[in-house]
Amino acid sequence: MEQQLEVSRLNIQQRIQDREKDVKLLQQEVEAVSHSADKAVEDSEKIFTQLIRLLQKRSSDVKQQIRSQLETEVSRVKVLQEMLQQDITELKRKDAELKQLSHTEDHNQFLHNYPSVSQLSEPDSPSINIRPLRYFEDVTAAVSELRDKLQDTLGNEWTNISLTVTEVDVLLPHPEPDPKTRAGFLEYSCEITLDPNTAHAYVSLTEGNRKATSSGQNQKYPSHPERFTTCLQVLSRERLTGRCYWEVECKGGGVHVAVVYKNISRAGTRNKCGFGYNNKSWALHCQGSLHLHDGITTTVPLLRSSRVGVYLDHRAGVLSFYNISDHKTMTLLHRVLTTFTQPLYAGLWFLDYGDTSEFCKLN
Repeated sequence: MEQQLEVSRLNIQQRIQDREKDVKLLQQEVEAVSHSADKAVEDSEKIFTQLIRLLQKRSSDVKQQIRSQLETEVSRVKVLQEMLQQDITELKRKDAELKQLSHTEDHNQFLHNYPSVSQLSEPDSPSINIRPLRYFEDVTAAVSELRDKLQDTLGNEWTNISLTVTEVDVLLPHPEPDPKTRAGFLEYSCEITLDPNTAHAYVSLTEGNRKATSSGQNQKYPSHPERFTTCLQVLSRERLTGRCYWEVECKGGGVHVAVVYKNISRAGTRNKCGFGYNNKSWALHCQGSLHLHDGITTTVPLLRSSRVGVYLDHRAGVLSFYNISDHKTMTLLHRVLTTFTQPLYAGLWFLDYGDTSEFCKLN
């Protein structure tokens, strides 16, 4: 009995030591996250101060340019005014001579002096053409346009900054198991639409931007910095965080269904911008039965149907691909466990012209 008591005490003491270690570890984490927060505040203030100074400098530059241009224009006008004034003086002098000549009673003297007095030299000053009264108004319009673009950019990026702040978490969450039935997955369904500003020129979008087709015809999209220019790819409009589920109907031999960080390269080699060939993307090659990430390929089971389900638990770092048969039977193709450091976007990549993919309506 005493021996059992001693064993129990040793067990309790060991658990106390373990808990004390956990308390110490948590305290260290609190200190670390506090230090990180202080540094983030300090760094953010420096960056915003730099932005404010940059705007102030640009404001000063515009003001200086306006003043300089004003001085140039005023100087040009003054030169022209002086030339005109000289013409006026000369014309007045001629007018006075002609008036005096008109009072000459001696006809011989009149005829002798008239040719020299009446002769007028060609005017030196150019003709005056006044422009419509829109002197510096176009400058104001250009600055207003810059302000509107900055407001749009700040509005879009603020959401990203705010989301990044709220995703800071000291305690690593335990991954919850994937739902067991399709009905369970549908509780996390989200509607995906494609962003035309990211679509390669040979990828056409239809069905309300839910369907993409790799076309042999240039779609003549306007130039945009987010547009893919090397691989036939396109990203979703929606940012994917939390728990999300969507399904894609794929037709063709070269379709890749992917999740991607938005800062992936838009051009360059396949290793830079191809979905699955870098550390910014995860892709399932549907007909090739391969999963790709960072250039590493993993063989997955053959698809029995053309529909792929994708389940994402962003916070827990879980990404799962499923084959959907008869709109209810789900077969796990591949499961990724990792740490996602940025919001994700759904992506499509086509290797062959004529391939199509459509994000399914699940509600």
